[in-house]
Amino acid sequence: MSVLNKMVPKVGIDLGTTNVLVYVPGRGVVINEPSVVAVSDTHEILAVGNEAKQMIGRTPESIRAYRPMKDGVIADYRVTEAMLRYFLRKALGSYALLRPDVMVSVPAGVSSTEKRAVVEAAMKAGARNAFVVKEPILAAIGAGLPIYEPQGHMIVDIGGGTIDVAIISLGGIVDANSVKCAGNRIDASIVDYVKKTHNLAIGEKTAEEVKIQIGSALPLEEELTMDIKGRDLISGLPRTVSVKTNEIVRAISRELREMVKAIKDVFQNTPPELASDIIDQGVIMTGGTSQLRNFSELIKRRTGVKAALADQALFCVAKGTGVALEHLDTYKRAVMGKR
Repeated sequence: MSVLNKMVPKVGIDLGTTNVLVYVPGRGVVINEPSVVAVSDTHEILAVGNEAKQMIGRTPESIRAYRPMKDGVIADYRVTEAMLRYFLRKALGSYALLRPDVMVSVPAGVSSTEKRAVVEAAMKAGARNAFVVKEPILAAIGAGLPIYEPQGHMIVDIGGGTIDVAIISLGGIVDANSVKCAGNRIDASIVDYVKKTHNLAIGEKTAEEVKIQIGSALPLEEELTMDIKGRDLISGLPRTVSVKTNEIVRAISRELREMVKAIKDVFQNTPPELASDIIDQGVIMTGGTSQLRNFSELIKRRTGVKAALADQALFCVAKGTGVALEHLDTYKRAVMGKR
């Protein structure tokens, strides 16, 4: 039996609203692709991941390219299942005939029904066993925090759909908050700002590029500039405008305030002993959106507690799934599974 168990492939999936990261123990992160699927009007799946993302905003009426995940949970069950099947096959390659043990991340505020939907989607996509673990726990494991010690750690995981804030001690979540305001909402604000200020219509892909290249959580003395192309709302013709960092800071200020409030709300419910641990340790930030320029500095200014970006912040949750899969006995208290 133990030999058989050793032969069962293990796959960890960070099932995000914006990206799917797949981790295979011993190989690391093997897939990092957008969680986008292109579907025809006859419900046929045409493309998944990078290939499908290229199609966003460029499809004829008969094809729809969209994200089947919304705010960290499954919005379109059938398409999510097809997407998971595609990524599992791609990750396993020649081992695709063996059904793997799969661990999937879910947001901290997820309901038991939503958890079950994730487990069932993974099982139907070809998993032998499926487990789900809350993202903050996985992010903390992936960031290398000793979560089983009697010591408080605050983890802030900011992805595309949600910001998950959690205080972790003795292997469990003491208090957590999950707010549906993260990278995608920032992109939408940039689209909105460019529309109102420059009379220019741009797509979410362009907005994401603006956020990554010149975005910041705090104003910069030496601003960065970027030329963006779109459609003029008055003439209807293509046009290019130039935007600067501090414009973007103003455009996304409401979203940043909401994210900082999510962190403050958790601080307010933190037991005093753990609060003093967090003042010593600082806040650990993970997830793609936490890489926004000066975000950790903004948190420090608004809360008075130092914040630091984890190493390879984008991969922390995916790495956490891999570690937890390899040491299931150690982490079983944090795992919800289904055979």
